[in-house]
Amino acid sequence: MIKNKKIAVITMARDDDFFLSRWIAYYGKQIGTENLYILLDGTDQKNPENCGRAHITKLEHKQMSRAAGDKYRINKISELAHKLLQKYDIVIGCDSDEFLIVDPRTKQSLHQYLSNKKIHTTLSGLGLDVGQHLYNEAILDKNGPFLEQREYALLSTRYTKPVVINKPVTWGSGFHSIKHHNFHIDKNLYLLHFGAIDMDMLETKAKKRGGDWLNHLKRRGNGTINIITKSKPKSEKWLKIARVLQTYCRPIYALRKPAMFGLKIVVKIPQRFKKSGI
Repeated sequence: MIKNKKIAVITMARDDDFFLSRWIAYYGKQIGTENLYILLDGTDQKNPENCGRAHITKLEHKQMSRAAGDKYRINKISELAHKLLQKYDIVIGCDSDEFLIVDPRTKQSLHQYLSNKKIHTTLSGLGLDVGQHLYNEAILDKNGPFLEQREYALLSTRYTKPVVINKPVTWGSGFHSIKHHNFHIDKNLYLLHFGAIDMDMLETKAKKRGGDWLNHLKRRGNGTINIITKSKPKSEKWLKIARVLQTYCRPIYALRKPAMFGLKIVVKIPQRFKKSGI
């Protein structure tokens, strides 16, 4: 019997209208725009044009170190999730450049799939860090679908995040962990990260932050983009291999986090993932 659980999705953003508008479009279609909760970091922030019925809260921006800022933001999001779980069955929390998808082979929407999934406090999708192949892929057309323009991803433990919860918990900075809880990596879920989708965009962003940032990027490049550009992509079977490795392999210094023995594996994104519409 198909269930229909109440699901909410949360993010927090600042000066990020490009990804945030995509985030709203995707999760709005999957979950319903009225179930999206967005914290904007700064009262000066403008509402995205496509926010529709999304719930938007503007917080006063605070100047903090990166570490302190990350902790402040994730605590705000965790607090909101606690409140939402009083009326929602499930909460998804992620950054605005992260998209949780269900393998199209299931023929289910994200809402349908999670509604019928037994969740033990948390659930993770396999992390795919999507990046530009500098030799094979052109500058991103910002009006076009991402997955029509990018074909490669780095299998990344960093983005195998416990973004789905059904009980009040406290996320670690960037949603990378949950205190006192293990990872449960689902066989049909994938978390796609698009922060390295285009080198030109990264250079523009670095330029705004200052000459040192831009020079560093030009000198060192972007880690994900470098690996994708220089690596021969592996077949889809590595998705299953990576899931098994990340389920059972744990670094000695962080036994609740997934690991892959330091392997840097680039895969070609399955064609069927384009059906996600991202």
